[in-house]
Amino acid sequence: MPDDLATTDAVVIERIFDAPPDLVWKMWTEPEHFKAWYGPDGATVPEANMDVRVGGGRLVSMEVETPNGSIRMWFTGVYREVVENQRLVYTESMSDENGNVLSSSDMGMPEGHPDTTEIKVELKAVGGRTRMVMTHAGIPQESPGAAGWMMAVDKLAAYLETQALR
Repeated sequence: MPDDLATTDAVVIERIFDAPPDLVWKMWTEPEHFKAWYGPDGATVPEANMDVRVGGGRLVSMEVETPNGSIRMWFTGVYREVVENQRLVYTESMSDENGNVLSSSDMGMPEGHPDTTEIKVELKAVGGRTRMVMTHAGIPQESPGAAGWMMAVDKLAAYLETQALR
């Protein structure tokens, strides 16, 4: 974890999914699945480029509708740990469409918001189901980002139901 994250808040979401770990893993690591559920309600993910290996990069765009029209945001990062069907750790920073990191202050984030955060996804098989613990270090628990993660995980659960039936 970057030094600037050691003392910051984190969003931690634990959820049990009625799906095996290999299917939940695909939701996080395969672009077509990730695009189907990521982001808060009403958001879409037009692009997700994911080179899921240690040192591999990621570039994801998210589009949201606002009263002033559509806004597209970009996020970039690097995979730090990849243990198939068990553990995924990657960094995340706001960026431009080319993956150039933008400072959080330039993006209108509150003072003290780190430019780079870290997301850790841990999966464990529990009787034919999967226990997922997702930790996003650097995001306060009471923030809009935390609310967005809760919505995204709800969307993930609903999407997993459609995939488990296939």
